[in-house]
Amino acid sequence: MEILYLLIPLSVLLVFLIGAVFWWSVKSGQFDDLEGPGYRILMDDDRPGADKTANEPAEEKTGVE
Repeated sequence: MEILYLLIPLSVLLVFLIGAVFWWSVKSGQFDDLEGPGYRILMDDDRPGADKTANEPAEEKTGVE
């Protein structure tokens, strides 16, 4: 029964700490754009040949100079 004297204040402190972290994240804009990062992943151009030098003709390497 004496453990409740420790657990109840500890749990109240933990609730206030979690509430403060959540409040800070809302105020700092962490939840402003939830869909944008997902679209940025889909529209990412990391394919080889997607750069601007891919449209230039490649030099042929025949080994004879």
